[in-house]
Amino acid sequence: MATVNEIEFSDIYIIPDGSAYIWGRKTPSGLVACHPDDFDEFYQALKDTFDGENTSYLVKFKGLHYRVERTVTLDGQQFCARKMPHSVPDINKLGIDEKLLNYLKGLSGASGLILLAGTTGSGKTTTLSALLREFLIRDGGYAFTLEDPVEMPLDGTYHTINGELGICKQMTPPGGSWEVGLKSMLRSKPRYVYLGEIRDPEIASEAMRAAISGHLVLSTIHAATVTDAIQSIVKYAAASGISEEMAYDLVGNGILAVLHQKLVGVPKRAVLEAVFANPDASKGDQVRGIVKSGKLNLSTTIEQQRIRLARGIPLFDDKV
Repeated sequence: MATVNEIEFSDIYIIPDGSAYIWGRKTPSGLVACHPDDFDEFYQALKDTFDGENTSYLVKFKGLHYRVERTVTLDGQQFCARKMPHSVPDINKLGIDEKLLNYLKGLSGASGLILLAGTTGSGKTTTLSALLREFLIRDGGYAFTLEDPVEMPLDGTYHTINGELGICKQMTPPGGSWEVGLKSMLRSKPRYVYLGEIRDPEIASEAMRAAISGHLVLSTIHAATVTDAIQSIVKYAAASGISEEMAYDLVGNGILAVLHQKLVGVPKRAVLEAVFANPDASKGDQVRGIVKSGKLNLSTTIEQQRIRLARGIPLFDDKV
């Protein structure tokens, strides 16, 4: 057939009896059986790397990384292994609406939180990694990522279009502590901060504080809509020990963009819904006001901003 690294797939599912399946590409979800020539070796690597505790982990197999999720069913252990690319893809090739994408690219000089929501497997990590790569190529600067496990190969030096450099370093939470890792990162004075996922109160509050202190923070969150994403990060922030009112205020001050992504079509392409706050936080901004109020009636604003982008109209007035 071919080796596991040679076969084109995003995820390979291995059920307890050792059978493996990948997306069949004829329909959005249909699977087909898959048995690479080196499957036994690959399957053994997945089992051997499990440390008995962390069900999400990274496996390096013959030069490629796979992000693995191990679950236990009634019949035994099974695995979903996601193949990580050799390089971060060009964001221009992800199928994102051109005018929306151009606006996102223009945020490279701003500060605040760019939060990308979606379900598992919706391509959030790929899109945000590609966006960070684009920022480093456009404007350079120092970037730090904090992930568990590290997924996209962002680590390295980038040559910008103006002849300067961008540098990205990647790390995992030291001792499993995201809060300690983020605080350590911020002491290094990065321009960009990439957090693999906002998953607990401490990381949410620290991410928001970084966003309002001059950093451009990029992260993902599991949520079904843009509004749900904002509500989730507010709940996380409030659970860190501040009042809900203060949490809404903190998030309102810190957000720059909140997006929701899904993959559609065959082949799949990224479709995003988005709401943006004014990059100049000193000027009037309807979105920040709505978030701070706690009444997240954003559907009209989302549609208005979508229309303005489509028509090439600036999202925000230059007047104070």
